[in-house]
Amino acid sequence: MLKISVPLTKLPHLPKMVSRARLKSILTGLALYAMAAAIVGYFGVNAYTGKYGLNARQELDQEIIALTSELAQLKRERARSEQRVSLLRTSRIDPDMLDERARFQLDYVNPHDLVRMIPPN
Repeated sequence: MLKISVPLTKLPHLPKMVSRARLKSILTGLALYAMAAAIVGYFGVNAYTGKYGLNARQELDQEIIALTSELAQLKRERARSEQRVSLLRTSRIDPDMLDERARFQLDYVNPHDLVRMIPPN
């Protein structure tokens, strides 16, 4: 029989395998941390700049303010128009309003009126 004189624990490839496994576990841990950081970063950026993010909310608030003021202006304009229309209803026609509208639409002037011609810009 042959006798083996070299112990089994001193194989040349054993330390390399251990260091590769250790290196692999370190790189796997770093890769997981990097992926987690990338995911957190992605959601953080979208929370700030996304469609429903903080910037979008500020822009929506500004748009709400602008549209609210425009709505108030349009309501005032409508109230003025309704008041003028109410003066022209057949049940109670205001003679001055009727005279003004007729002259404007027909381009007529009373002979006793003073007319000032304004040149177009």
